[in-house]
Amino acid sequence: MKPKIYINGINSISAQNLDYEENPVSYYKTIFPAISPNYKEFIKPIALRRMSKAIKMGITSAKVALNDAKIEIPDAIITGTGEGCKQDTEKFLVNLLDQDEKLLSPTSFIQSTHNTIGGQIALNLGCKNYNVTYTQNSASLESALLDAEMKLLETSEKKSVLVGGVDELSEKITQFRALDGQLKSVDIHNLDLLKEDSIGTITSEGSHFFALSTEKNNKSYAEFRDVSIKNSIQPEKINNEVEIFLNKNNISSAAIDVVILGNNGDNRYDHYYKNLQQNLFKNTAQLAYKHLVGDYDTVSGFALYSACKILKSRRIPSILKLNTSNPKELKNILIYNQYLGRDHSLILLSAV
Repeated sequence: MKPKIYINGINSISAQNLDYEENPVSYYKTIFPAISPNYKEFIKPIALRRMSKAIKMGITSAKVALNDAKIEIPDAIITGTGEGCKQDTEKFLVNLLDQDEKLLSPTSFIQSTHNTIGGQIALNLGCKNYNVTYTQNSASLESALLDAEMKLLETSEKKSVLVGGVDELSEKITQFRALDGQLKSVDIHNLDLLKEDSIGTITSEGSHFFALSTEKNNKSYAEFRDVSIKNSIQPEKINNEVEIFLNKNNISSAAIDVVILGNNGDNRYDHYYKNLQQNLFKNTAQLAYKHLVGDYDTVSGFALYSACKILKSRRIPSILKLNTSNPKELKNILIYNQYLGRDHSLILLSAV
């Protein structure tokens, strides 16, 4: 019998305050930033000056999640990022053009690599253990979670794994999303996103970290049951794919109390979610979150963070609700996400 995995520490840096249910932040644009905490509380000022926002968010979010779980040094650090440190990539490319490819400073290039975030977290913590970064577009965080799951299940010893996802905005590269219709053609209020019936979505940035362990404690938020990733699924087969995943974990669709969906207002792809909403989970409490924090490669971390909070507090923020169904209990939560019809992922959590 495989050991159970528990989420004992969580943190999220996103475009919303922690009290987003009562006071959601509203944006009237297609690209908007994450709300920054006081980074000086977590990173030395002399080091802070040289860091891009992705690194600052990653280190801070990771340290808060570890503190929440009462862990000093994890046995592994596993990071997911879809586009890495774009701000430093831009700096290097601009410098490349300005200097006519001569006398280039290597600093921005060194800090532009995707594994910089995980490396900087390890350096800041003094952690010399297993450290891997996954960059699989919108399945980057889920890939990190899958590795974390395998890492924890490969031995009966009590272990802890820090796993998270980070993506940042940049002045030029983020704008590329508008060129092929990934973003709405006109600015809209983010809280009205799910009312839109048009092409594209809105985007932001964020960092979401979780401390996973095979040891439960009185602070555990949830049991991490499983994660699944599929690159491509036909829209009409999504209900069947979800049932296969649930059957693998010995749970029926009727036992799912809450389903958190990645609806993002893009009428070309939201039908994946609507297929589930109108069929398999038509009588299940349905939640959405991208109208609060935008859509980006590791945004499913906000869904995972919200699911942990829901299972711990035993209450559902009304601003997340897509329907009026109220579960009799809050025991099992399923998270489903896809982007541009690809990288379909499922995450299953249960109450502890």
